[in-house]
Amino acid sequence: MINIRKYIFVASSVIGLMLFLLGCATYNDRIIPYYKSVSAGNYTEAEKQLDKNSLIQKPRNKLLFLMEKGRVSHLNGEYEKSNEYFNDADSMLEQGLTSVSDAAVGVLLNPMSQRYKGEDFEKFMIHYYKALNYLYLHKTEDAIVEARRITLQAQQQGDKFNNKDKRYSNDAFSLMLQGMLYESDNDINNAFISYRNAAEVYQASPDKTYYGTPMPLGLEQDVIRTALLNGFTTEADQFEKAFGITYQPQKPAEGGELIFFWENGLAPVKTQVDLFFSLIRNSDGNLFFTDAAGGLVIPFNYSGDRDKVNTKSVESLRVAFPKYVAQTPYYSSAVITNNQNKIPLEKAEDINELAFKTLQQRALSEMGKTLSRLAVKKMAEYALRASAKSDGHTNSLLEGLGYGMQLYSLLSEKADTRNWQTLPASISYARIPLQKGENQITISMKNAQGADETKTIKVNGTGRLQFYNYSTLR
Repeated sequence: MINIRKYIFVASSVIGLMLFLLGCATYNDRIIPYYKSVSAGNYTEAEKQLDKNSLIQKPRNKLLFLMEKGRVSHLNGEYEKSNEYFNDADSMLEQGLTSVSDAAVGVLLNPMSQRYKGEDFEKFMIHYYKALNYLYLHKTEDAIVEARRITLQAQQQGDKFNNKDKRYSNDAFSLMLQGMLYESDNDINNAFISYRNAAEVYQASPDKTYYGTPMPLGLEQDVIRTALLNGFTTEADQFEKAFGITYQPQKPAEGGELIFFWENGLAPVKTQVDLFFSLIRNSDGNLFFTDAAGGLVIPFNYSGDRDKVNTKSVESLRVAFPKYVAQTPYYSSAVITNNQNKIPLEKAEDINELAFKTLQQRALSEMGKTLSRLAVKKMAEYALRASAKSDGHTNSLLEGLGYGMQLYSLLSEKADTRNWQTLPASISYARIPLQKGENQITISMKNAQGADETKTIKVNGTGRLQFYNYSTLR
């Protein structure tokens, strides 16, 4: 007669081993050929790698696939195609990616098996690239629509938290971009409002920085300049005092201006770290998870009868949690030269810092959800094994299922290590005055060996505000 317990245990071991081997590989590990091609500037090959990668082709990764396709198409100068992908990504976000079935997958398996919903800062970056695509396609009205959608995105993000919450709810760089887009359409009133809103995001921080980025001098000048252009002299004076600067109006350049964005490095990658917790009951009868060192204490989110919870069934839980790892950019600094005039670049968005801090902000909440999910599994496994032994007899089937569930729970646990990794590590910018006709603009970058490398572009000064983004993704 077949030993059912042994059969189930062996089958569970095989399945568990497969899950473990798959679980050891992060998202980055399984799609690294694509990222290597992007970093090397081989965008055509990168797109081929993306199209044949089985992981990112899965339905649960569709949002990530669309964002990556939009990004690599943008890098390849295919702006219409890029926005087709970004518009599809936008539609998915608007329709919502949360469902009962998706939540159930997260409970039964792990967060990596759920649909990718995007980091909050990634959603703002979609608007950045869409707006640039529209501008390069000479579709200014569509770019302005994208500017308005930045406000809607900020409102949606703000609705997630209360007014006292200090978590990421408004993107200062996106508000700056919004002001620039309005200004390119000669809508100086809305440009001022956007610049002012961006400045207020910085001012709301105790150290006047935004996720590691000090307020750019260019933003301070833009707020005051557009206030004066609107005739808001009182506001201009107030901002001069608040910023501690004396604004000197400059004669507009005959050829207009170029807003130059330097996208440097690559966003951090996510890896997995394993933490171990136990379930304890305090003197008041409340249930908490605590780590081995006792440094973390997290409430047990459980809707059942807490008095019947056997803490011995949850003596040790392995939790797989995502952790960002920064990628050091090849270039450390850069400066712009136009007509012998050197113009410094100012950091406007530090995606590295955003990624680390926003994950840290939600860490305890997500850890609590993960621990509660694992604890419920553990309790079910313990109950199954306990029920296998009654009246002095052992039910091999139930006992085998209990051990199988134990092994499956242990080895199926996996952190969600997905993220939009072709975003730059940081974005810096400069506002460059242009002369009428052809302008030769040089960006000089300091590389990892300390040597200077240069890139020269030609821009035709038309008297209007123009945009250009340059990526060094390595």
